[in-house]
Amino acid sequence: MDLETLKFDEKGLIPAIVQDADTGKVLTLAYMNRESLKISLDRKRTCFWSRSRQELWLKGETSGNVQHIVELRADCDRDALLVRVKKEGPACHLGTDSCFDGNLIFESEEC
Repeated sequence: MDLETLKFDEKGLIPAIVQDADTGKVLTLAYMNRESLKISLDRKRTCFWSRSRQELWLKGETSGNVQHIVELRADCDRDALLVRVKKEGPACHLGTDSCFDGNLIFESEEC
Protein backbone atom coordinates (compact mmCIF):
# COMPACT_ATOMS: atom_id res chain seq x y z
CA MET A 1 0.00 0.00 0.00
CA ASP A 2 1.38 3.38 -0.97
CA LEU A 3 0.69 5.44 2.15
CA GLU A 4 1.50 8.68 0.34
CA THR A 5 -1.66 8.35 -1.75
CA LEU A 6 -3.96 8.09 1.28
CA LYS A 7 -6.16 11.13 1.90
CA PHE A 8 -6.01 12.29 5.51
CA ASP A 9 -8.42 15.04 6.59
CA GLU A 10 -7.44 18.58 7.66
CA LYS A 11 -6.60 17.25 11.14
CA GLY A 12 -4.31 14.59 9.67
CA LEU A 13 -6.75 11.74 10.37
CA ILE A 14 -8.30 8.96 8.32
CA PRO A 15 -11.31 6.87 9.51
CA ALA A 16 -10.61 3.19 10.07
CA ILE A 17 -13.47 0.70 10.12
CA VAL A 18 -12.37 -2.33 12.15
CA GLN A 19 -13.98 -5.64 11.18
CA ASP A 20 -13.67 -9.13 12.66
CA ALA A 21 -11.84 -11.18 10.02
CA ASP A 22 -13.67 -14.38 11.03
CA THR A 23 -17.28 -13.17 11.34
CA GLY A 24 -17.36 -10.00 9.25
CA LYS A 25 -18.88 -8.14 12.19
CA VAL A 26 -18.02 -4.44 12.35
CA LEU A 27 -16.23 -3.89 15.66
CA THR A 28 -15.56 -0.17 15.77
CA LEU A 29 -14.84 3.01 13.88
CA ALA A 30 -11.66 4.72 14.97
CA TYR A 31 -9.20 7.18 13.47
CA MET A 32 -5.58 6.84 12.46
CA ASN A 33 -2.95 9.43 11.74
CA ARG A 34 0.24 8.72 9.80
CA GLU A 35 2.13 7.70 12.94
CA SER A 36 -0.54 5.32 14.25
CA LEU A 37 -0.88 3.77 10.79
CA LYS A 38 2.87 3.20 10.63
CA ILE A 39 2.84 1.62 14.11
CA SER A 40 -0.12 -0.57 13.09
CA LEU A 41 1.69 -1.81 10.00
CA ASP A 42 4.99 -2.35 11.82
CA ARG A 43 3.44 -4.24 14.76
CA LYS A 44 0.55 -5.83 12.85
CA ARG A 45 -1.71 -4.63 15.69
CA THR A 46 -4.19 -1.79 15.66
CA CYS A 47 -2.99 1.58 16.85
CA PHE A 48 -5.24 4.61 16.62
CA TRP A 49 -5.23 8.32 17.34
CA SER A 50 -7.52 9.12 20.28
CA ARG A 51 -9.38 12.30 19.38
CA SER A 52 -10.62 12.75 22.96
CA ARG A 53 -7.23 12.24 24.65
CA GLN A 54 -5.15 13.64 21.77
CA GLU A 55 -2.67 10.76 21.96
CA LEU A 56 -1.73 7.48 20.32
CA TRP A 57 -3.78 4.51 21.48
CA LEU A 58 -2.32 1.04 20.97
CA LYS A 59 -5.41 -1.18 21.25
CA GLY A 60 -5.02 -3.61 24.13
CA GLU A 61 -2.09 -1.82 25.75
CA THR A 62 -3.98 -1.42 29.04
CA SER A 63 -7.00 -3.70 28.55
CA GLY A 64 -5.27 -6.70 26.97
CA ASN A 65 -7.93 -6.68 24.23
CA VAL A 66 -5.51 -6.81 21.31
CA GLN A 67 -6.49 -6.68 17.64
CA HIS A 68 -4.08 -8.49 15.27
CA ILE A 69 -4.25 -7.11 11.74
CA VAL A 70 -5.03 -9.67 9.04
CA GLU A 71 -5.66 -7.21 6.22
CA LEU A 72 -5.73 -3.46 5.73
CA ARG A 73 -7.40 -1.89 2.69
CA ALA A 74 -8.11 1.64 1.51
CA ASP A 75 -11.46 2.44 -0.07
CA CYS A 76 -11.75 3.55 -3.70
CA ASP A 77 -11.26 7.22 -2.81
CA ARG A 78 -8.35 6.35 -0.47
CA ASP A 79 -9.94 8.44 2.31
CA ALA A 80 -11.06 5.58 4.58
CA LEU A 81 -9.55 2.31 5.74
CA LEU A 82 -10.94 -1.16 6.37
CA VAL A 83 -8.91 -3.03 8.98
CA ARG A 84 -9.73 -6.74 9.24
CA VAL A 85 -8.53 -8.21 12.53
CA LYS A 86 -8.36 -11.29 14.72
CA LYS A 87 -9.29 -10.02 18.15
CA GLU A 88 -8.51 -11.05 21.69
CA GLY A 89 -11.38 -9.90 23.89
CA PRO A 90 -14.06 -7.27 23.38
CA ALA A 91 -13.52 -4.41 20.95
CA CYS A 92 -15.51 -1.78 22.87
CA HIS A 93 -14.30 0.06 25.96
CA LEU A 94 -17.72 -0.75 27.48
CA GLY A 95 -16.81 -4.46 27.39
CA THR A 96 -19.07 -5.42 24.49
CA ASP A 97 -17.94 -7.43 21.48
CA SER A 98 -18.57 -4.47 19.18
CA CYS A 99 -19.04 -0.74 19.66
CA PHE A 100 -22.19 -1.22 17.58
CA ASP A 101 -23.85 -3.69 20.00
CA GLY A 102 -27.00 -2.07 21.36
CA ASN A 103 -28.20 1.45 20.59
CA LEU A 104 -30.39 0.26 17.70
CA ILE A 105 -31.86 3.26 15.92
CA PHE A 106 -33.76 1.56 13.10
CA GLU A 107 -34.31 -1.95 11.82
CA SER A 108 -36.49 -2.85 8.86
CA GLU A 109 -38.34 -6.15 8.71
CA GLU A 110 -38.63 -5.73 4.96
CA CYS A 111 -35.96 -6.65 2.40
